[in-house]
Amino acid sequence: MTPAMSTPVDKKTRTGRALSANPSQPLNDSVTDQLAAIPDLSRNGLIERWTQAYSRPPPRGLSRRLLEYAAAYQIQARAFRGLPPAVRRRLQRIAAAGSSRVTAPARGGAAPALAPGSRLIREWRGRTHTVDVLDSGFRCDGKQYRSLSEIARAITGARWSGPRFFGL
Repeated sequence: MTPAMSTPVDKKTRTGRALSANPSQPLNDSVTDQLAAIPDLSRNGLIERWTQAYSRPPPRGLSRRLLEYAAAYQIQARAFRGLPPAVRRRLQRIAAAGSSRVTAPARGGAAPALAPGSRLIREWRGRTHTVDVLDSGFRCDGKQYRSLSEIARAITGARWSGPRFFGL
């Protein structure tokens, strides 16, 4: 960067590259150069950027890596105008609705409903397990369960998604 093109800079990185501590101040460097300079910032420099971007200090114990990610996000959001308009509108609708619970859109559709009387069969470690679908739960090996996940846990000894374990 030539002296004639320089902008007021609050911090210098360990390599001597200039990086503004003020995230709202545009820099003459390209976004790539700004992002490349982030790892060279001191922790205090990253904390300053967080504080200026979010108007409060970062949570106690926040890792350096997360501070770097936040700084990178701020640079990109400033350069590329933040979130896409569709995402911004959806967030505004959610906020306007006043809902404190946000549900993610279903990926790949909901799991199929199992009709009572259906039978699921799964082989696990050489043993075949048969599950009968009841009106009020499931039956496996003579025991009644409330969910497929409980059955998967009983079979494997680990926490599994029941529908996923049974291939639904």
